This record gives sequence, C-alpha cells and structure tokens, in this order.
Amino acid sequence: MKSIKSLIYRWISQKFMAGCSNYNSLQVRKASRSKKQARAMFAQHGIPHARGTVFLNPWSAYRFARTHGFPLCIKPNVSGFSRGSHFPINNYAQLWKAALMVKIWWPTSIVEQYLLGSNYRVLATADDLVSVIRRYPPFVDGNGHDTIGTLIDKENHTRAVMGLYPTIHPIPTSAATIRFLRRQKLTLDSVPAAGERVYTFHRVALAPGGVVEVIDQSTIPAANKALFLKVIEVFDARLFGIDVIFEKGIETDYRDQRCIFLEVNSRPYTRMHSAPRYGEPENLEKFYAEMDSLTIADADIY
Repeated sequence: MKSIKSLIYRWISQKFMAGCSNYNSLQVRKASRSKKQARAMFAQHGIPHARGTVFLNPWSAYRFARTHGFPLCIKPNVSGFSRGSHFPINNYAQLWKAALMVKIWWPTSIVEQYLLGSNYRVLATADDLVSVIRRYPPFVDGNGHDTIGTLIDKENHTRAVMGLYPTIHPIPTSAATIRFLRRQKLTLDSVPAAGERVYTFHRVALAPGGVVEVIDQSTIPAANKALFLKVIEVFDARLFGIDVIFEKGIETDYRDQRCIFLEVNSRPYTRMHSAPRYGEPENLEKFYAEMDSLTIADADIY
C-alpha cells in the first residue's frame, strides 16, 4: 500500500506540482492541504480572512451570494496555481458558471467574499520573510498607436529578452483572451490610449501570462511582517507561500486597511520569486541551499 501511495504522490507531483518546493513535514502538509483548513486556522488565531463557506451544491453558492453580495471568489477546496479559480465574480451569471465549472477540479468548493486590492505571495520561514512579490493578471499598457495584439507581441518579446521564460509565460492571443477582451468591448485590433492599462485575463496565475513584481521588504511595516510570521508559527511550518490581498497595499499597516489572507501553500512554487517582470531580481541560492540541507520527514508521501 505504501508503494502505491508513493507512486500516486509522484504522479500528482509531476502532473500538478512541477517545480514546487517540498520542505514541510507530512503533518504540516496535511494540516494545510485545503482552503477550508486554512480559513479555520485563520479564524482560530485572529488572522484576517474572507467570509466564506464550503459547498457541494451550487445552490449553496447562490444563497451565499444572496446574503453577502458581490464581488465573490469561487475556487476548488484543494488546488494549486489558481487552477479552477474564478474571480472577481460580479453577477449571478458569472456565479452559476463558476459554481459549475469549479467541479471539474475538486468535488468540494469554496465561495467567499473577494477584496479588490493588491495580491501578494509572501514566502516566509519561521524566522524571516524570504521574498515578497506582488502578482498581476496579464496586461499591456497602451501607447496611443499600437494595437493590443502588437502590444502583446512586444511584451512577450520583452519577457524573452529578460530571460523570464519558462517560469513566466507569454501572454496568449487565444480564444480565452479574445473573449475576455470582448467583455471590455475590445479586440486585438483595438488601440488603447497612452497610459491605458488593458488586462487580457482576470486571474493572477502565471499560465495565462500573469507576472510578478519583487517588493522591497524595507517598505513593509513591522506589524505586517509579524502577522506573516504568526501564520508560520500557528501551522508549525518550515516554509509557506502565503497568499494575501491588501486593499491599500502591503506597505500600509494591515490594521489601517482591509486585508484578507486567502490560503497557505505548503509546497509553494518558489521559482517565480526569481523571475520578476518588475523590481530587482533576488538571489535566493543561499536560501535554497539551506532548505535543501534539511531532512524532510515523509517527503515522498502525499
């Protein structure tokens, strides 16, 4: 039985977690595997988080929307890389579509309130913050004369010159991109004004062309840093990727704004921290060497 579980775990790792770190014990990984578990721990320890619920029947998501309103987020209870996630959801048509489509990824799903703000991934150990990045959906900035299609080509070329591939992906000109532009009454042939930012997809995920920006940690208030370290402490983790949204930004004390902790990642994808589109790249080789020297209990067990 153990050998079968090992084979299944290796398949899951190769199929869905390629490039993800593996520095936490099995106990920590099990305690943080689902978003429901994370929210329960946040609530228990007074960590700001979104009001939400787990649902099997999409009618439960509908009732949640009737009670709490929009915007909302729907995502699988267990997933990674934003797979199966839908946000921001602003109306009932989007809600029903998301509540049904999310079932492709996992039987149980989460519906929760969504905060319009800045989305961050904080890579932290029990002792310190390793790296902090802000995550953006894919976008191009208009210059007043190039079409969106041309701007996408130029942006993809810039990413290639910067050596961001394959960690960061090019912005596609796929059917999904075209549909998303159409919702904004735009096409690939539209010419945005100088300085106008056009998003080509709604998610901050890397696969549809999202990018990251390295945040200077000296700009982060001590209260925010302490809150991230508290998350590591309550889960007894060695390393977490903590996903959080700040209404005003991570540079403002969390007590002076709305903020929600979304989830914790016990096997975070650390490569993106070394491939920023914006900000100064960080050298994390020393950190990787220290983590790789650790003995991880049950590392080959899911």
